[in-house]
Amino acid sequence: MTDHNPLLEPWTTPFGVPPFGSILPGHFPAAFAAAMEEHLGEIAAIGTDPEPPGFANTIEALQRSGRALARVGGVFSNLAVSLGGEALEALDRDLSPVLAQHGMRVSLDPGVFKRVDALHRRRDSLGLAEDQMRLLDRTHLGFIRSGAALAAKAKARMTAISGRLAVLHTAFGQNVLHDEKTWHLPLEEHELDGLPDFVRAGASQAAAERGIAGYAITLSRSLIEPFLAFSARRDLRQVAYEAWAARGTHPGPHDNRPLIPEILALRAERAGLLGYPSFAAFRLADTMAGTPEAAEALLAEVWEPAKRKAAAERERLLAAARADGFSGTLAAWDWRYYAEKVRRADYALDETELKPYFALENIQRAAFDTATRLFGLTFVPRDDLPVYHPDVRAYEVRDAEGHVGIFLADHAARADKRSGAWMSSYRDQEDMDAPVSPIIVNNNNFAKSEPTLLSFDDAETLFHEFGHALHGLLSRVRYPAQSGTSVRRDFVELPSQIYEHWIALPETLRRYALHHETGAPVPDALVARLLAARGFNEGFGTVEYTSAALIDMALHSHPAPETIDIDTFERDFLAGIGMPADIGIRHRPAHFQHLFAGGGYAAGYYSYLWSEVLDADGFGAFQEAGDPFDPATAARLRHLLSAGDTRDPMRLYVDFRGRAPSTAALLRSRGLAAA
Repeated sequence: MTDHNPLLEPWTTPFGVPPFGSILPGHFPAAFAAAMEEHLGEIAAIGTDPEPPGFANTIEALQRSGRALARVGGVFSNLAVSLGGEALEALDRDLSPVLAQHGMRVSLDPGVFKRVDALHRRRDSLGLAEDQMRLLDRTHLGFIRSGAALAAKAKARMTAISGRLAVLHTAFGQNVLHDEKTWHLPLEEHELDGLPDFVRAGASQAAAERGIAGYAITLSRSLIEPFLAFSARRDLRQVAYEAWAARGTHPGPHDNRPLIPEILALRAERAGLLGYPSFAAFRLADTMAGTPEAAEALLAEVWEPAKRKAAAERERLLAAARADGFSGTLAAWDWRYYAEKVRRADYALDETELKPYFALENIQRAAFDTATRLFGLTFVPRDDLPVYHPDVRAYEVRDAEGHVGIFLADHAARADKRSGAWMSSYRDQEDMDAPVSPIIVNNNNFAKSEPTLLSFDDAETLFHEFGHALHGLLSRVRYPAQSGTSVRRDFVELPSQIYEHWIALPETLRRYALHHETGAPVPDALVARLLAARGFNEGFGTVEYTSAALIDMALHSHPAPETIDIDTFERDFLAGIGMPADIGIRHRPAHFQHLFAGGGYAAGYYSYLWSEVLDADGFGAFQEAGDPFDPATAARLRHLLSAGDTRDPMRLYVDFRGRAPSTAALLRSRGLAAA
C-alpha cells in the first residue's frame, strides 16, 4: 500500500461522489485512524474552549466536528454491506469495536457535556430558532442517553458495553451472510416441476454465479419465496424452507444463538445504568409511541383479528389442497404454494401472468416519474459517475431550482451482499456553512435475470425503499444531525410506506406495467383482478409480521435475558401467543438482523406497524382531495419530507394531515376491521 490514500484526499469527482475505483480495503485503517484523531482534536477544542458556552461555539461546533470521520465511515459502512467480500468483512470485525469506543469517548467527554448541559439549562433565554431549539434538546438528550451524566465507573461500563455490542452485532450479521452465501439447493431439469420461466431464469443465473451447472435455489428472498409459491415438489419446498428458517442456527462458529442472550443482557444492563427497568422501556422513551405498553397495545389491536383472518384463509387453502389430492395438514412450506393456487382460482390472478408486465427498468421509471409529478424532481442517468459495482446505476436528481442530489440504484442480489432491502446515504444534506447535497443509495436483492422481472411485492418494495430515498433527497435542513431520515424510529417508515400507495394506482399500472416482450400495457381486467386480490392472504402477512414484532418486545422486556435459551424461548413464546404452526414467524431470532446485527430496530420492529397507521391515514388526504397527485396535498407531504428532525414528528404529521392519525384506515387496509 502506498502513501496515496483517496479517502484522505479531496474528491474531484462530479458532485463529490466517492472515487470508488481508487478505494481499496487497505485504505480504510489509516483513513479511520486519521479521521478519529482529527475528531478527538475537535472535541477537545470544544470542551476546553475558554469562552462561555454558546450555541455557536458548542452546538454548532459539534455539528462541524467529525466530518472527515463521517465521510470515511459513510463509504465503509455502505461498501461493507452492499459490496462485501472477505477483506471488508475482516475490517468490519476489527473496526467495529474501535469505532464504537471512539463514539463513546465523544459522547462521554465531560468538558463538552458540561457546556451542553449549561446551555440546555438556560435554553429559553437563548433566543433560538425552532430548529436550533430542537437540536439543542436532542443533543442534550443524546448525551444523557449515552451516559454522560453518570458517575465515572458507570461511564466506563457504558463504554465497555458499547464496544462489546459492536463486536456482537458485526458477528451476528456476518454469520447470517455466511449461511446465505454457503447454502444452495441444486436442481436438475426434472426437479423444476411447477416453476415458471422467471423462477427458472433466476435459478439458472444463481447456479452460474456459483459455478455449477443447471439450476440453484439460494436463500435470497426474491428467489426462495417464488420457489415456495410455485414448486410442485413438496419435498424440495420443505428442504428450502427449513434452510431459510435455519439461518444462524447451525452449531459451530457461525451459530448466532449464543450471541443473543449476551446482546440482550448488555442492552438491559445499559438501560439499567440509565435508570430504566428494561431495554424496551429505554428505547421506547424516545419514540412517538413513548412506552412499551403503547407499542404492545397497537400490536394487540391487530393480533387476534389477524389470527382470525388467517384461520379463514387456512380453510380456503385446505380446500384447494384437498382438491389437489393433499390429505395432510398444512406446513409452513405449503402455505405460499396453496395460496398461489387459491389466488388463481378465486381471483383469476396468476403471478406468471402478471410478472411479465413488471420489468425492473419500467418500475424504477414509475418510481421516478411519480416523484416528478408529486415533487417536481427529475432523474438524469449519469454514466460518468463512479460506482462501486457494475450492477449500480447512478442518477443526478434535479428540480426547478437545479441540482438536488445523487441517487444510486443497486437492485441486484449478489452472494457477498447483505440480504433484504434498504436505503442509506454516502452524504447527508445540510446547509449550515454552505449547501451540501445528498448522495443516496437504494439496495434491493432482486434475482438477476434478463430481463429482471419483479413480482408485485417486489415492485412495492422498490417503491418503499425509494420513499426512504426521497426522505433523504428532499431534506432541506440547516444542521446535519437533523437531515433526512435522522428522525425517530417509528416515524422513519412513514415516507417509505406512504409511497407504496402510488405503485398500486391503476393509472400507474397502466402506464408502466408493460409486457417486457410486446410493450403492451397490462390489461385493465388484469389490473382489476390484481387490485381486488390485494387484501388476499393479508391474515398470513399480518400474523407473520406481528409475531416478529411481539417477540422483539418480549425479548427486550425480559427481566433476566442472560438466562434465555433462545430455542426454548422462541418455542414457548410462539405457543403462548397462539402462533399458527403453518405460518412461520417472519424473522426467527437467530437471523433477525433488524434486532441483532445492529441496534437500530431493537425494541423497535413494531415501528413498521406504527408508521402504517400514519401512512394509511395519511394517504387518505390524497383520497379526500380526489386526486392522488393533488398539488396542495403533495406540497404538504414535501414539507414533511423536507423537515427532517427539525420538528416533533407528530406536529409534522398534524401539519400535513390537519389532525392526529387514526388506526381505522390501517384496520381497513389490512381487512381486519371486522375480522
